Amino acid sequence: MGVPAFFRWLSRKYPSIIVNCVEEKPKECNGVKIPVDASKPNPNDVEFDNLYLDMNGIIHPCTHPEDKPAPKNEDEMMVAIFEYIDRLFNIVRPRRLLYMAIDGVAPRAKMNQQRSRRFRASKEGMEAAVEKQRVREEILAKGGFLPPEEIKERFDSNCITPGTEFMDNLAKCLRYYIADRLNNDPGWKNLTVILSDASAPGEGEHKIMDYIRRQRAQPNHDPNTHHCLCGADADLIMLGLATHEPNFTIIREEFKPNKPKPCGLCNQFGHEVKDCEGLPREKKGKHDELADSLPCAEGEFIFLRLNVLREYLERELTMASLPFTFDVERSIDDWVFMCFFVGNDFLPHLPSLEIREGAIDRLVNIYKNVVHKTGDSFRRRQKEKRKRMKRDQPAFTPSGILTPHALGARNSPGSQVTSNPRQAAYEMRMQNNSSPSVSPNTSFTSDGSPSPIGGIKRKAEDSDSEPEPEDNVRLWEAGWKQRYYKNKFDVDAADEKFRRKVVQSYVEGLCWVLRYYYQGCASWKWYYPFHYAPFASDFEGIADMPSDFEKGTKPLFSFLQFKPLEQLMGVFPAASGNFLPPTWRKLMSDPDSSIIDFYPEDFAIDLNGKKYAWQGVALLPFVDERRLRAALEEVYPDLTPEENRRNSLGGDVLFVGKHHPLHDFILELYQTGSTEPVDVPPELCHGIQGKFSLDEEAILPDQIVCSPVPMLRDLTQNTAISINFKDPQFAEDYIFKAVMLPGARKPAAVLKPSDWEKSSNGRQWKPQLGFNRDRRPVHLDQAAFRTLGHVMPRGSGAGIYSSAAPPPGTYQGNLYRPLLRGQQAQIPKLMSNMRPQDSWRGPPPLFQQQRFDRGVGAEPLLPWNRMLQSQNAAFQPNQYQMLAGPGGYPPRRDDRGGRQGYPREGRKYPLPPPSGRYSWN
Repeated sequence: MGVPAFFRWLSRKYPSIIVNCVEEKPKECNGVKIPVDASKPNPNDVEFDNLYLDMNGIIHPCTHPEDKPAPKNEDEMMVAIFEYIDRLFNIVRPRRLLYMAIDGVAPRAKMNQQRSRRFRASKEGMEAAVEKQRVREEILAKGGFLPPEEIKERFDSNCITPGTEFMDNLAKCLRYYIADRLNNDPGWKNLTVILSDASAPGEGEHKIMDYIRRQRAQPNHDPNTHHCLCGADADLIMLGLATHEPNFTIIREEFKPNKPKPCGLCNQFGHEVKDCEGLPREKKGKHDELADSLPCAEGEFIFLRLNVLREYLERELTMASLPFTFDVERSIDDWVFMCFFVGNDFLPHLPSLEIREGAIDRLVNIYKNVVHKTGDSFRRRQKEKRKRMKRDQPAFTPSGILTPHALGARNSPGSQVTSNPRQAAYEMRMQNNSSPSVSPNTSFTSDGSPSPIGGIKRKAEDSDSEPEPEDNVRLWEAGWKQRYYKNKFDVDAADEKFRRKVVQSYVEGLCWVLRYYYQGCASWKWYYPFHYAPFASDFEGIADMPSDFEKGTKPLFSFLQFKPLEQLMGVFPAASGNFLPPTWRKLMSDPDSSIIDFYPEDFAIDLNGKKYAWQGVALLPFVDERRLRAALEEVYPDLTPEENRRNSLGGDVLFVGKHHPLHDFILELYQTGSTEPVDVPPELCHGIQGKFSLDEEAILPDQIVCSPVPMLRDLTQNTAISINFKDPQFAEDYIFKAVMLPGARKPAAVLKPSDWEKSSNGRQWKPQLGFNRDRRPVHLDQAAFRTLGHVMPRGSGAGIYSSAAPPPGTYQGNLYRPLLRGQQAQIPKLMSNMRPQDSWRGPPPLFQQQRFDRGVGAEPLLPWNRMLQSQNAAFQPNQYQMLAGPGGYPPRRDDRGGRQGYPREGRKYPLPPPSGRYSWN
């Protein structure tokens, strides 16, 4: 599913789900940055319990940003990641849990997409480097002016994959960051922090969902927990809805298309490398003092309120006169399932469905028209399902001419970009009857012949202005199915057996994705073995198709799952082989390698109806895991102890500070040397349940926490503690309930009658600021702006990755958010209106029933509430809190006992040999 397309459609269809974030910025006093006190009430007029970070959505923009100069080295990247997390934390201000999840080894179904992305990124990077060098030579030959070519590391973003040294170093840095914040930040005082790094298998967002599902199944879970999930992927919206939690919010950076990017040659804005003319840079400011400033503002964050989206969907999906009782929870599940058809990370979208052409709206209309017919067929479907369970057919894998092959030279005919229509995409079959005569607007039946059901081709003015790619399928003409299967699968559409196998694999995929979203990974081995999807008209007799998956493929319990270095071999191109051990990378480039065909130097990209290569389908050969494992058996003995450690699977680690009720409990486990897993006492950590086991690399009180970043000092007075944590375990066939839990309170309705209108009298709709729709901003007059101009600092001073305010005029537009009328006077009111933290109505948890008596009419006092009453005591941070370096971190002291500033160069990497970690420009 295309993230920009889906988000654009969602924000236009349901605009009231979006809320602009109120962000309090750090202040500076005499050159010292004063961090935000996140322990104070949230300025967004809402209090969140849990914050979940899908870390890969943070790592990528911090390591290779698109709208500002990239960090100089790995150390600056880590500091940028720390500062990004600080921003999110200060906006959300979670009160119970912070869960940080990094992508680990993914299921086989995901690895195909990872392979496509990494091969494409490597190919585009090399082509861009060649184009950049060509344009540079042309400009210099014409006497143009270009800044000297800087010799620096070329950061290969493919290193953001489990098993690399970069990801291993990131895990160490995040451990240090968590310990530092637990020691020094009052907002982290009573917070439980869980880190699931790249050694723990699973995608980051699905590790988060698995944690939520397993905690919801516990008797101690608070059904009114307010969750906040950070991430930019579109599937996070589906995952949030799939939890059926009443209070679920997503925070993400506001999507702003067409952000200005500097030219890769002259570093000026307004043109790309191909259009660079080598002109001298214009002076910025009277004395060129703004030469290094950025022309775009720091990215702003927005909230997506899923409780409001549920309101929209409940109104849209409600149907009257049904043969069964309408259940909004099941209708939301149906809506999530329908969105799978327009594309996801595991299946290609159906060829006739495009989000930008209203595919989801069309599916909803079809759904509402046919749902009346499904009421009495439930028993029949259950009976047929039991029959299907007796059959087990192996998954189909294409072979022979159907297997994608590596291509030869770049200029060979097979390497040319093929295409599929976009201008020919038409609206799906309409519900009204029309003339059966053949015309340009006529739809066709499943075999490509004219159909009496009308379809309307998209108008020319609806297309983009750029020329469309050549179309070889022509969906609007008779015979479109024959042409589609011939072009995409190289088979005849009359081959019913083959079409049946494609459909069966796609139906299996739909079942797999549905299970993945609601229950967890059904099989770590399964994957869709084709590059393209069948037509919806081919979905005939699918009720008889089996949808069961092989059991026992879960990581840590099966040799069938890839290990980190094995996954690198499965998803990396040969150009990224420098992240692998020498003998392993040789298998990717040696002509005599038994798996050399897995690593083509060039490959075709089918635009498949799109305009740009990055939107097309990369026609890469699928990896045969048996052949891959057989080849790796010969080089496994070459691994060093450090590489073996990075190739092993790990788990989650839980951190708490000295003020947390769990602190003394965990410390006692280390003091007694407990060797068996111990149950987590839920009364000490907001009802969280699971198992504790001792961590060999634990952070312990009164032990120095060494900084992995040279520019940041060690924590010499540490009081935080860490321990291995494992979620509650369930049988493999356990079914997690996809319902709203007993005791959950439905949030108050947000939408008003005017919100159902798509537009407001033709005016552009603007999101509200914060969760209080009655918030009234005040505006500064000209005198106030002149005053700000006098008192605001004019020098940048702190570097790109500092949170200090930039000089005036650096950013376009208004840098400052409007002040709030009577903000100080509202603080007591906000305090009084806050939902009592950790309190909830409904069935009391088991430990409460056993240990506490409830008086008639008395509000239950949960154990964690009782133990956290000491929060009113003054929080005494470490002595380094105010000695802030970059990002609020304590700087190191030099040999003379003084404080060092932020080194502009960071940690210098020596020029590596040709087989080093990074390739060089």
